[in-house]
Amino acid sequence: MFIADICFLTKNILKIISASNEKEIGKILTQKKLSVSCAESCTGGLLSSRLTDISGSSNYINQNFVTYANEAKINILGVNNETINKFGVVSEQVALEMAEGLLNKYNCDIAISTTGIAGPLGATENKPVGLICFSIADKKSKNVYKFYANPHISRRLMKYAFTLEVFQKLLVFLKNIN
Repeated sequence: MFIADICFLTKNILKIISASNEKEIGKILTQKKLSVSCAESCTGGLLSSRLTDISGSSNYINQNFVTYANEAKINILGVNNETINKFGVVSEQVALEMAEGLLNKYNCDIAISTTGIAGPLGATENKPVGLICFSIADKKSKNVYKFYANPHISRRLMKYAFTLEVFQKLLVFLKNIN
């Protein structure tokens, strides 16, 4: 695992330290006068933390939740228990329902949700360590993504890998909003 961590850090250290994606996201949200809310599971609040590392983020952060337990996803976000039972908590369907719950219940313009397997435990035959399903949505468009990070990086860096992918997709999403 140590070698995989070094490779990941070597490739991504400037993005992480400079917070360039977070700064650009904040700039776009501010310019377009949009608010964002996050519902996180596998990222455990890291996505929210990185977004709030930017000075002025109170202008666009609405409400963020770490909904790690299934009960939190159901009670806070309105995820349907049947969806969890049918597709599993780590699924595109649950990620979408998490984002829809944010949009419907918490008056945000943009909703981001994450659910995945940061490891090293929790993998199944069809859902390996390194899998994240996430959704980025607004009232007009609901996008769901699946990404596989290197399963050999440590849990801590896995969460960074997940947030880097979410930020890349969020930037594209935000740039396409008129």
